[in-house]
Amino acid sequence: MAVPRRVAEAILDRILRGEPAETRLTCLKPRSPEAEPLPPGVPAGRDYTLEGLEERRALLRERGIVIEQLTGKGPEIEPEDLEGNIENLVGFARIPVGVIGPLRINGTEAHGDFYVPMATTEGVLVASYHRGATVISRAGGAAVVCTTESVTRAPCFEFENMYESVRFLSWAAPRYDSLQEIVAQTSSHCKLRDVRTVLLGKEVFLCFEYTTGDATGQNMVTIATGAICRRLVAESPVKPRRWYVEGNLSGDKKATMLSFLYARGKKVVAEATIPADLVRDVLHAEPADMARYWTTSVLGGVQSGSIGVQGHVANALAAIFIACGQDAACVSEASVGVTHMDLTDDGALYVSATLPNLIVGTVGGGTHLPTARECLRMIDCEGTGKARKFSEICCATALAGEISIVAAMAGGRFDHAHARYGRKGGRTPHDSSD
Repeated sequence: MAVPRRVAEAILDRILRGEPAETRLTCLKPRSPEAEPLPPGVPAGRDYTLEGLEERRALLRERGIVIEQLTGKGPEIEPEDLEGNIENLVGFARIPVGVIGPLRINGTEAHGDFYVPMATTEGVLVASYHRGATVISRAGGAAVVCTTESVTRAPCFEFENMYESVRFLSWAAPRYDSLQEIVAQTSSHCKLRDVRTVLLGKEVFLCFEYTTGDATGQNMVTIATGAICRRLVAESPVKPRRWYVEGNLSGDKKATMLSFLYARGKKVVAEATIPADLVRDVLHAEPADMARYWTTSVLGGVQSGSIGVQGHVANALAAIFIACGQDAACVSEASVGVTHMDLTDDGALYVSATLPNLIVGTVGGGTHLPTARECLRMIDCEGTGKARKFSEICCATALAGEISIVAAMAGGRFDHAHARYGRKGGRTPHDSSD
């Protein structure tokens, strides 16, 4: 997504925090495990015994990560605490949560070694992301930066004819600067950043862009937009025949090209460079084969009409979203992205993942629920001031999955891994030699 100069300047100011670029941006440089040792990896990954489970929990305790609700030993969730989260409550779905890591992240917001929780019932998924996290960390970590952020809502006003719709626009346009006071009356966290207009004959779409602090902000911007629309309709000299708080132009919960044209959610970019020997030793593939396979994947994506081209970002986001109390339906738009693979001059593998539409938050929604709080706490993303950090962790995890799945495809091991580890029994009839 291209951004105007003033937006780019604001992004740089936020990222640099008043420091010189050459000083502040050193946080993006790799951190060698030799110079800065990695914490221990998650043990006994495929040990399904109680002993293996306890070994993994013991590692978390040793790292100061306390889990209680996730073990099933925490207090019951009272139905009253779920008001605003669900209707017609009858019970709870128990979805297993695994942990990958450590995942070394060198981000402008997320900087450290993280054990990332992932909720899923898909075998091989956690193992695949853990493998990607291992190779990233041993290579010095993933550089990550969160750039733009906003949430949009696009109401539509229908008039009798274009004369009225243009007249409404000419009246409303000079008043855009005064709309902020209406927004402020609905929330202290919601800020109106910009407005785009679309004239479609007798219909007028107003595309409002907001920032919503550390909340995903879907409800917040809906309420603010409703207040704006009612004020405009009440004061306009020409009245619409009807209006809708959302005219289906915001891209809400849909994979659309808007992700690459305008800001929606958080745009996050992650990259890592993996030395050739690590690719061979850990991923059992060749860097050239992985880069070549990804070129083929891009061609396939173009033919399929894919919006963006990536391997399986939805797997990472769905698993993290469910674990951390996010709106799982937003995976449909948040997983739009671009993965890029190339070879460096010395034969290493360069990989980047760009997610322009990452809808995440660390307050509001389901983030107050006990298991979500524990999972967010696990990566130090609970509460205010943590949303951009959380977005960088999500993107780095997605990058780990892109590396792992492409290695499996390029190395010819994708179907073997799923046959061996992705179903009960763990072995295929012909898999008796290893």
